[in-house]
Amino acid sequence: MARVVVVGGGFGGLASALRLAKLGHDVTLVERSAELGGALSEVRADGFAWDAGPTYTLLPAVVRDLFRKSGRPVERELELVPLDVVREHRFEDGTSVRLPSGRAAQLRAFDELGAGLGRRWVDHVASYAEDWDVVRRGYLENPWRPDALPRELAARLDGRESMAKRLKRTFKDERLRMVAGHPFVAEGHDLRNVSSWAGMTAYVEQRFGAWTVEGGMARLGDALAARLATRRATVLTGTEAADVVVRAGRAVAVTTDAGELDADVVVCAVDPRRLPTLAAHVVRSMPAIPPVVVHVGLDGPAPDLPHELVLHGDPMLVVRTGGRAPEGSSALTVHGRGKLSEDILRALARHRIDLRPQVLTRVDRSPRDQVERWGGSPMGVLWQGRATVRRRLGPTTPVPGVYAAGAHATPGAGLPFVGLSAALVAAEVGPA
Repeated sequence: MARVVVVGGGFGGLASALRLAKLGHDVTLVERSAELGGALSEVRADGFAWDAGPTYTLLPAVVRDLFRKSGRPVERELELVPLDVVREHRFEDGTSVRLPSGRAAQLRAFDELGAGLGRRWVDHVASYAEDWDVVRRGYLENPWRPDALPRELAARLDGRESMAKRLKRTFKDERLRMVAGHPFVAEGHDLRNVSSWAGMTAYVEQRFGAWTVEGGMARLGDALAARLATRRATVLTGTEAADVVVRAGRAVAVTTDAGELDADVVVCAVDPRRLPTLAAHVVRSMPAIPPVVVHVGLDGPAPDLPHELVLHGDPMLVVRTGGRAPEGSSALTVHGRGKLSEDILRALARHRIDLRPQVLTRVDRSPRDQVERWGGSPMGVLWQGRATVRRRLGPTTPVPGVYAAGAHATPGAGLPFVGLSAALVAAEVGPA
């Protein structure tokens, strides 16, 4: 049995701690905030509550596997609900497309946008099938060694083609390029710096769909925290980790503001820049900047919108419905990127969605607010070209005994990939 200290109580830290506790290790989780969950938490004000971070996930099998491997099936505690429409895109020319999951449904949706566009879209998505298979087997589901990559995987991870170039080569219609690139633009990345294989997100959305949790994604974080207690792991909230202690070339403890915690294994599930011992190994990478976020509580019903609405332009606005509200009220969240020289709700009103007369309460959160609240960007590492993959730490790190999970680690940000990062760490550490 190894003494494991997990630094960070977000999804990556919770998932890592649960898997390692189930494998029989003595696990202590350290979280600087008073509550667990990180971006999988709620923002609350005046009787309203909104998901602080993601409102849905891809690859629900990652969540199901985590619950199964840590105790009992997810269906015993949560209801995973598929979304009929992943998101709606509205363009500056007045056209729009609702993106469902499933090949046939997407074919029809894009044909309604323009004759022949459906075939172009589904052919584009299908072109990622082999990328998905190779990356899934060699990078997402099994620990990888940068100096011993399978030839097919190396060809993709080290490929020079950017996503911007691939989309420009594939689509003459700029609207299709916007839809394909949106998941990355929404997280603050420049498509010229994103490797083309990463566009397989479109394949994942089409094939596996998007899923949310009945009652809000924060319930997922709550369920994981409760299960961690069941697994008898030690949880120290309100405790900030300062650094990893290394002796004789190996991690032996974690220093915190409450004292030193002895460890045989350390899992960094936060931005590694917060731990000086690891910060020296990520000097060439940068965090992706979160969007401006406004949580809004409304008097009366919210507009009839899909789960997620993308309003393209500058600024680009993303409206996400959902949240808990007092009777007779409703809740939604607006994200903004680009030239936000005016109030975000005023910018939204120019798209004929004027919420201002209904506003009962609002919570504004700048990118700085979010980074300070969570101790790092929930968007993980900024794409800076093909070298980005090798600049992420994890599942192992250059410091013996230290592993990395979470949005800043391999294989990247987003709930499914963060969940996979925890699985990779558990595979490397192994059973007690």
